[in-house]
Amino acid sequence: MTETYHIPALLHETIDGLNISQNGIYVDVTFGGGGHSKAILNLLSEEGKLFSFDQDIDAYNNFTANNSETPENWEFVHSNFKYLKNFMQYYGVNEIDGLVADLGVSFHHFDTAKRGFSFRFMGPLDMRMNQKSLITAQQVINTYSEQELARVLHLYGEMNNSRQIARKIVKARENEIITTTKRLVEVVIGSKVESKEDELDIDARYKKDLARLFQALRIEVNDEMGALRSMLTDALELLRPKGRIAVLTYHSLEDRIVKNFFRTGNFEGKQEKDFYGNLISPFMLVNNKVIVASEEEVEQNPRARSAKLRIAEKK
Repeated sequence: MTETYHIPALLHETIDGLNISQNGIYVDVTFGGGGHSKAILNLLSEEGKLFSFDQDIDAYNNFTANNSETPENWEFVHSNFKYLKNFMQYYGVNEIDGLVADLGVSFHHFDTAKRGFSFRFMGPLDMRMNQKSLITAQQVINTYSEQELARVLHLYGEMNNSRQIARKIVKARENEIITTTKRLVEVVIGSKVESKEDELDIDARYKKDLARLFQALRIEVNDEMGALRSMLTDALELLRPKGRIAVLTYHSLEDRIVKNFFRTGNFEGKQEKDFYGNLISPFMLVNNKVIVASEEEVEQNPRARSAKLRIAEKK
């Protein structure tokens, strides 16, 4: 498993928080570069079992290219984690001891121009995690109505200027279909962009808006919020009592979903209390305060700066 594909943030804190039982059954729903999976496998005996999910076949290809053998107690599942329960039933697993989800996009995705995830590189407007999926960012940009685009940008990019950006996109596509990251960037900032070896030269003042725009499109294309809700619901059902779940989030939308679910057992954060006024929740929080990366880790891995780790134990 190669770390150049992706360097996981807060790796030691995450694995420690899972409180691994050597004979337990664990699930890594975001295999990526295999960092979490490798750390879990190192703590499991031959009786233990790990299932690793990833909807992008590149993750598995990266692993097999760097490893001649696969552990006998490891199973790779080429699927979106929203089908967690279905696949556990397929493998005859009714209960698990722990689950980890690193919701960050792999370095591989951001740094591979042809995947279209980053505004920094010239590439097609794709953004699909699963390359067999039918919907792409190009389709969203060119077929959604102005109102639909504004909704996506406001909801998933938290852009205050979502209506203005949507209007620019719709006006531009009337003359020509928007097919590349470069053209989309030019439409948004209103000027031509130079490139050097596929890397776009973008003024720093535009980068925050572009980051939010590309985040919103990626979330819409991959239905990330819907998949997250499905996975968390399945995880709660599958976890045995005292089983643990650790989730790493990288933006406020997904963190809010995880925080609410861990604290209340629902996604809205609606609190229910018992007769004595105690909060009813299926989880006990392992870390009451969210865990963030140290200055030393951020210095070594700048992308860990936005990582937030929450860990909960099923009651």
